[in-house]
Order: sequence, then C-alpha cells, then structure tokens
Amino acid sequence: MADSVNIRELVLDALLSVTKEGSYSHIVTKQILDKYRYLDKKDRAFFTRMTEGTLENLIRIDYIIDRFSKVPVRKMKPVVRCIIQSAVYQIHFMDAVPDSAACDEAVKLAKKRGFRNLSGFVNGVLRSISRGKDGIDWPDPEKDSEMWLSVHYSIPRWMIRMWKEQFEQAGIPPETFERMLEAFLSPAPITIRTNTNRVTPQELLRMLQEAGVDAVLCEELPYAIRISGYDHLQALPGFEEGLFYVQDLSSMLVAETAAPKEDEFVMDVCAAPGGKAVHMAQMMHGTGRVLARDLTQHKVDMLLDNMRRCRIADSNMQAQVWDAGILDETLVHKADLVVADLPCSGLGVMRRKKDIRFHMTPEKITELARLQQEILRVVCRYVKPGGRMIYSTCTISRQENEENISRFLREHPDFVLVSSRQILPEQGAGDGFYIAELLNRQEISENSVE
Repeated sequence: MADSVNIRELVLDALLSVTKEGSYSHIVTKQILDKYRYLDKKDRAFFTRMTEGTLENLIRIDYIIDRFSKVPVRKMKPVVRCIIQSAVYQIHFMDAVPDSAACDEAVKLAKKRGFRNLSGFVNGVLRSISRGKDGIDWPDPEKDSEMWLSVHYSIPRWMIRMWKEQFEQAGIPPETFERMLEAFLSPAPITIRTNTNRVTPQELLRMLQEAGVDAVLCEELPYAIRISGYDHLQALPGFEEGLFYVQDLSSMLVAETAAPKEDEFVMDVCAAPGGKAVHMAQMMHGTGRVLARDLTQHKVDMLLDNMRRCRIADSNMQAQVWDAGILDETLVHKADLVVADLPCSGLGVMRRKKDIRFHMTPEKITELARLQQEILRVVCRYVKPGGRMIYSTCTISRQENEENISRFLREHPDFVLVSSRQILPEQGAGDGFYIAELLNRQEISENSVE
C-alpha cells in the first residue's frame, strides 16, 4: 500500500497548502502524516525532511532559482514553483539523493499534475542548477550584510534588520545574533516534561530507552527529557497514561517562573493546548485550583483532552471558553497568580513553524502588540493585592515584549516588575521565549477586595 504513495507528491501538496493557501506548516505536516500513518519510518522521515527543509530554506532556494531561471520565481505557476523549489532543496541539501533523481522525479511530477508543456522548462532549470551549484554568485557580506544574512539563513530581510537593531541596542554581540539564526536552521529538539506526581524522571527515562527511544535527561531542568529516534509520539510508553507531556524547554520555564504555591487560585487566560496550566496544576500536588481559559470550544477541548490524559482532577483544574479581552467581573482581585501567555508573532519558534518567516509582517507585529496590551489591561484586574502576573510570549520582538511591559507599567503603577528574561533559541536548546514576572503591590483595602 505504501508503495503506491508518491512521497514527493505529498511534499508538493504540503508546500502548496502552506505557500498558496496560507496554511500552517506544522498543522499541514501533521495532517498528512496522520492520514498516511501506514507509511514506514523511512518514508515519513523523507517527507518531513523535504517539506520542512524546503520551507525553512525557501529564501535561499528562491535566490538560487533566480540565478538560473529566465522566469523569476514569483512569476512561476504555483505548482511548478513548488516542484522546482523542493527539487532544489534535494540538490543542495540532500546528499543521499542524486541530482539526476531529483530532476527526473520533478519532471515526472510536473507531467502528472498537468504541466507537460512546462516539463522541459522544469528539466532545463534544474539541470542548470545541478551543473552550476558550486559556482553560485552569493551576496557579498561586506557590501550588503543584511542581504547576505537573509539569503544564508533564509530569514526575511526586514526581520534581519529588526533584530540587528534590537540586538545592537541591547548590547548583544553579533556572534550571539548569528548563533540564533543558525539555531533556526537546526532541528527543533523534542523535550518531554515528566509528571513527577506519578513517575520519577529516571523511571520514565528507563521506560523510553527500553522501548528503543533515544532519551537523555536535560541539564536545565531535572524533570525534562530530550527524546529522538521514535516514530509516533502517541505510541511511546507512558504517553496515554499521562506520565509525561510533550513541551519545549523554554515553555516549561513559564511555570517555573510562576512557581505556584499549594492551595493558590491560578488563572491561565490563554491556556490551550494546556502545557503550562497542566504543569502548574501538577506543581500544586492536587491542591488549589487552576482555571484554564481560551477563546473557542475547539481550544478548550484540547485543554480537556490533556487534563484527562494527565489525570488532572476536575476539582483542581477547570477549562472554560472565555475571551481574554473581556473582563469577568466575578473574578476581579480573586487570583493569586495570573499567567498571560498571549497570542504573539511566534518568531521564537520558527524552527518548528517554518511558515512564520514568510507569513509574518511588521504590520502584523504591531497589531499583535496592540492586542496584547488590550488583554493585559483586562487580565491584570484579576490579580489580587500582593498577587503576581506572568506575561510570556514565544517571540523575539521588543515591540511585543520589553516595550509592552514598559507601557503596561507606566499605565499600571500598582504593578512592579520582579524579573524578565528574553530566551534566545540555540542549537539543541529551547525555543525563543520572553517571560516577565510582575507583582501587584496594591495594598489590601475595602476598594481592592470585591
């Protein structure tokens, strides 16, 4: 059955869905792998590498194509463009695939998808690229460093410029900046968080290793385990039993910073799919209450699924549909801790969500920063006097992070910044995250308790 599936055609479908229809790459990839779950591990890995590799190197790939094609990439028909792009990825980044095979399969695919009349064009461009791949005229880093960085790391030029300015203002050295760009082209590490209420990290590590999974304890957090060499996450020992939760290392640090105490009332206002909320509920050892909310029933269903899988009692955690931008009058000044992990540009997770680099724009960042400000103005009112609020994003953007917090503090003098940190992605480590802890130092009075 698996033999009848053309893996390169699945890659083409995924690329078209992302680049033409604007779909999210990580969702498209998962949907296709779920649909063709019967594919063997090698074919699944080939599909994933080709799809993700093409998307994360797309700017570099398009630069190459434009050096050899008389028709610019932007003017090609979408199907033909995606066929050529994925073939160029094979030629330049997959040594195990002969150039001739990449070219021949691309031509066959063009014919199969109704572009027989352009198969000669596809063949000509790819043969030229194969012959000239060692003599490409790359941008000169001395004459135009932004262009060179953009092409070399396949990051939009506006993003390069924004980060260079931010890093220079913060006094961050250029080598740190380039390490971050390199990390965006490195494989995203998969980490899991041990449910220490039910199993020790050492016991879980042994279970995984006995099942043939490459698993090692993370130095950063004692309950985190980095895994690789597996096929389906759902098939791993302990997954269905809720012995662990798949979660990025940086995401785990949000709950670490929050450090909820037993018997506290915690609100997670944008909680889906639930990693941070479940983490905090487990840290409270079955005491207190975590109220996890999100905008739609679909997102709340994800919360409920993870609660059930992780064996979180309804008495300790509830999931509700609620728009974080609308004040719930019944909860004003009721929460010991509010976690506001808000919608953001996601620039810190580009190695997981490849499409962000060409779907995000400066205008969208401005819109998101405005939304974040609006939500913060609402949810801060839930924090009781002496309580805390954690603001976090999975992005690297001063406008959404440091500038938002500065503005919030100017508008809300009762709050004080306890700590903040911008986590940068590095190879083998967690994603890019921003975490700020704020304290409501408002004195308890009749007016502050409602």
